[in-house]
Formats: sequence, structure tokens, C-alpha cells
Amino acid sequence: MSSRAPDNGRESPRGSEGTWHPAREWLEEDELDTEYHTALEPPSRDDAARGANISNEDQQMGFGVADDNSHISIGNIQIELTADDSDGSEDTDDLNEGHTRVPASRLFELLASSGLQHILQANGWPTAMEEEQEQLEHEDDELSDEDFMPIFRNRLRARRSAERVTLPPVPNPEGKKLMGEGHFGTDQFYGDRLRQRKRFLATSLMWRELGIDTDGVRKRAGQSISQGLIPSSTADRIIHYDTRSYSGQFSDDGNFFFCCAQDFKVRMYDTSNPYDWKYYKTVDYPFGQWTITDATLSPDNRFLIYSSIRSQAYMATTDPEDDSDPTVLDMSTPPGQSRRRGWGGSHFGIWSLRFSGDGREVVAGTSEDSVIVYDLETRQPVLNLRDRHQHHVNAVCYGDTSSPHILYSGSDDTTIRVWDRRSMGDGREAGAFMGHTEGVTYVDSKGDGRYVLSNSKDQTMKLWDLRKMMTSADMENIDPVDYTTGFDYRFEQYPDQYRRNAKNDCSVVTYRGHRVLKTLIRCHFSPPGSTNSRYVYSGSEDGKVYVYNLDATLAGTIDVGQATLNSRPRDPDAYATAYEMSGEMLWRTCVRDASWHPSAPVLAATSWNGWGLSTGTCTVHSWNAGATKDEGDPPVGKSYDDRLRYIPEFDEYRENAPHGRPRRPLRSRPVRRWVGDQESEDAAW
Repeated sequence: MSSRAPDNGRESPRGSEGTWHPAREWLEEDELDTEYHTALEPPSRDDAARGANISNEDQQMGFGVADDNSHISIGNIQIELTADDSDGSEDTDDLNEGHTRVPASRLFELLASSGLQHILQANGWPTAMEEEQEQLEHEDDELSDEDFMPIFRNRLRARRSAERVTLPPVPNPEGKKLMGEGHFGTDQFYGDRLRQRKRFLATSLMWRELGIDTDGVRKRAGQSISQGLIPSSTADRIIHYDTRSYSGQFSDDGNFFFCCAQDFKVRMYDTSNPYDWKYYKTVDYPFGQWTITDATLSPDNRFLIYSSIRSQAYMATTDPEDDSDPTVLDMSTPPGQSRRRGWGGSHFGIWSLRFSGDGREVVAGTSEDSVIVYDLETRQPVLNLRDRHQHHVNAVCYGDTSSPHILYSGSDDTTIRVWDRRSMGDGREAGAFMGHTEGVTYVDSKGDGRYVLSNSKDQTMKLWDLRKMMTSADMENIDPVDYTTGFDYRFEQYPDQYRRNAKNDCSVVTYRGHRVLKTLIRCHFSPPGSTNSRYVYSGSEDGKVYVYNLDATLAGTIDVGQATLNSRPRDPDAYATAYEMSGEMLWRTCVRDASWHPSAPVLAATSWNGWGLSTGTCTVHSWNAGATKDEGDPPVGKSYDDRLRYIPEFDEYRENAPHGRPRRPLRSRPVRRWVGDQESEDAAW
């Protein structure tokens, strides 16, 4: 899921109870306590205790913190931290209330800010990339391959600036060809080749009898109209959660929607009327770690399986009258063996889950670099695919909705493996897709057993054709992590000098424009019913949903950030759960997942949303012909809680909120916060 860092022989600071930090999102090998629960382990506010818990690693780097927690000494650099004085405004008083002291956790946040990095570089302080490059240059040639994992060997590898990067063409000719052939939507400028020949009487009579002149034309016109109904940025409703939201999807028939949040709960809603949602049910994950990572709904909508960073998944019924405990699905049990008694330790985390088309199995991608197929009838794994991926498997899916034989798995080793369960005598994949230069965050199948879509940390989305995959024999001669840098996508931007053309790119179309940062952002094919399968779309770190035509041109964007700006008051407790590393508690939006309704022009976006990305929302967007207001009832853009109860206080705050940017509650002198005249202020994020 996330970047790993070599320990360099240093002792882990986990021995002391340090302050919570967003960097704990990845699964650490020594963080296997089954009783761990983020909700039960809030960060301490005792500044003195925080100052005493600075790790030995920080002391080795030369960080010194004064007793009053107001100064940092780094070599010859003295940094003084102060809280902004109140100017009498109400919002500033609320922000600074109870935060006159600067805790140690805020100092670490400042160390990740781009401004401080520039100061350190100017004073000769080496960056992480420079240290890694120097280490590689002095590396002993006699070291074996076993001494370094491939992903570590390539972490933060400096790019050669002289290398020329060729961007894919837009519009893409292969994508235009697919659009013209009718595989993805209807060509609005379609012309029947038969109409170009001379129309004899017999031919005209035959066309009339077959209805080609009437129904065919009307059908194509209707499809062209439906595929043009892209939902607008105006939100029909804003559903607020007190923690970050990670994923949300409609059921195949559109009658059901579920949303996973970081409070280890999955909320379910009745969406049989996509314009009037009803609250349905909530299930939770006991003793989860960090968050609910994924969930999947059975084809008959009767069962929901959801996971956390644990080796056990849970299966709960969607019946609102059934309040029984969910069923434990232990993915760590070896195939052919029954589940051991007791919980024991959690050996790995589950990043992705998918039901098979027949509802009998579920496939999971894990932090153990493996793909597991679990049989729901026998309650045990039937297949464990290991030793092929070289890093976390972030996403899995079935290739065909009618057959469980073809599996896809996307990993942080940049590859998408294709598994055919009918021919796995040697335990190898049938083939692979290569072309990404950073880790894969998500894969989605069109369901026809042919086309696959993927999102990657290299800031691109790619379309793949199963007929163009690389064979496993060709893969043996390629190191899939040759291009990776291992940059920390959670807190860093992706520099242009990191970009590189993959020599073995077998993708069909490449899509660029959205930003895959902060978290494992997801992408999808648009549904055939409401969009005629015309588009592909993805969430983005800049708070938008990007909708692309198949030829890589941008069809439209849905601005979730603008639709939800200031839609809830600022809570002082948000400091403890903020994800930003700049010390600025600004309103931020990161769209992690989005789902297009299968039969209506409605899209639901699941986001990290709020002050400092500390909370979450699920926003419902529909097509409204570009109208800025809706005369219907209830009015659009209203705020609701997780049970769809109206929150008038949130709307009142939004109406009275200032339009300008709020003042920063914490600043570091003399760090400068702008990034240049040509870039927007949000470019640093």
C-alpha cells in the first residue's frame, strides 16, 4: 500500500510510545497487536510527554527540541515556532483556543513541509534522495541480491534529467479507434457503410422490413443522448462522516450503496431511487487497524464482506432486521486446513476484496505480496498465489463477471499480473501488463474478459487489452521495479524528473491529468446503462473526479472540493486527526473513490474532506443541464449525517463562512510558503 523505508540497522522507535503520526498508515511488521484500535488509542496531548518521547533516530539526525517546545536546532539553523496572535476575528480565536503550546508532533509535520526542505538543502543538509544515492554509490559490489529487497534498492532513485520523456498522444489514435468501433459507446458521427452504396428497391425494402431506417437510428440517437449526461459539480446532498471515507460503490443493479470509513464502520443505503437515498444499516469491524480498507457486495446484494489491515475479513448480512454478529473469514489459514482457534497474530493486511460473479468465492490482495482466493462454502482459502509479486498487492478483481477463472492483481511492484486458474500447474501467472513506472493503486475490469483499467502512483491511468499482455516467459527477463523511485506518495508530490517512459509498455491508452497522491485512489469504467460504456473516470488528490473519453481527451470534471467547501464548522479536535503535513488547517478534499449509478446519470464521490483532511464525505452528483440552482425539493447542496439526518448547523456555518482563506494557526519562521508565480498555491499539495 505504501512506501517502505530501509531500517539501516537502526533500532525501531516503536519501543517507546511515540506520538501518533499519519505515516503509520502502512502495516509494520512489529505492529501486530490484535488489541490495537486507533479509536481506543487517541494521541496524548501532554506536551511534556511528547517532548520526552523523541526517538534515538531523531537525535542521530541532529534534531534538538528545547524544553519549552518552541525551538528546533538543526546544525546551524535555529527555527522558532509560534502560534498566530489573535486579531479579534472569531474564526482565529476558535482555531487557536487550547493550542498555545507547540507539541512535538507538529514539529515533525513541519519537517515534511517543502519550505523547510529547501532551507535544509540550502544549508548543506542532505535530502533523503541524496543520502540514498550516496549509499548506492558506496555499496559493496560483493553484496548478494538477498541483502537488498528490490523495492528498497530502487527507493528514491534519482532520475536522469537528460532522459527525454515522450508523453502519450492526446487524442490517442487507439482510443479513437475503439470509440469508432462501438466497443465503448456510440459514435455520434457514425455512418453505415451500406448507406454509401446505391440503394436499389430491393435493398430499401429489406431495410424497411428489418427496421434499419427507423429503430436503428433512434437507438443510436438515444445512446448518444444518454452518454452525454455527465453529472455536474453541484452536489445534490453532502453526507458527512467524522472520519475519512475510503471507498463507496453502488451495487450492480443500483439499488444499494455502501461507504467505508476510518471509524471501522460500513454504512449501507437504499438507492433504488437514486435521487432520494434512504439509510439502511451499519456494520463494524471489531479491533480493526487504521481503517476499513475495502468492501465488496455479493451479486445478489445479500452479503457484504469488508476488511481492515488484518488477515481476517468479515462477512455481514445486508438485512436490516438481522443484527447478528458478522462471520469471520480468516485469510491466513493455509489452503486445505481449518481455521485455528483464537485470534493469534495478524500476519498481514488486506488491501482489496472482490466477490466472484457467481457469489461463491472472494479474491483478496494482501500486504504479504500475495493473492488469496477464499471459498465461502468451505470457509477456507483454496488458492494462495505468492512469490510472484515483489511488493504489496493493492488491488484485485475478476476478469469476467460470468467466470471465476481469470484474475487480475495490481501491485506496488508496478505490474498487473493475469492469473488463469485453469492452467496454474507451475504456480505462475498466465501473463502480465507492464507500462506503469510506479506502484499500481487500483485495477478495474470491464467485465468482458478483455479490457482492464488501472491507476498508478506515476500519475497515469492506463487501459489494457488482454490480447496484448506479456507472457510469463518474457517477464522472467525483466525486473519490474527498474523504473520505480519509491517516493512517498502520501506526503510528497511527484516531480517531473521522476517521469520515465517504460520500455515494455503494452498498454492501449494512457490517461493523464488527475493526481494519484495521499492514498490509493481508484478508477473505474463507466457503466453501460447510464453512460453506454463511453468513459473511464478516476478520483484525484486535488478534489475532483476526472471523466475521460476513451481517446484520453477530458470529457468533464466533477469538482467535489468546490461543492463541499466550508460545509462543516472547524473542530479544534481536528488537529489530532489531521492528515496535512504543512501545519495549515485548510479545507482540503481528496476524492479517493467514485461510483457511477448503473441506470441513472448520478455519481457518488467518496472523499477525504474537511479541515486538514480530518473528516470525510460522500457527495451525490447528478446531471442538471448546467443549471446553477435547482427548484426541486429538497434543495440541493444540503448537509446530512451518516444516517441521512439533516444538519442545519452545517448549512448555517457554510452560509456565514468567510470566502477568503483562513489564517494559518501555526507557522514556522523563516519558512516561505509560496511555490512560484506560475503555479497556484495548491500546487504544493
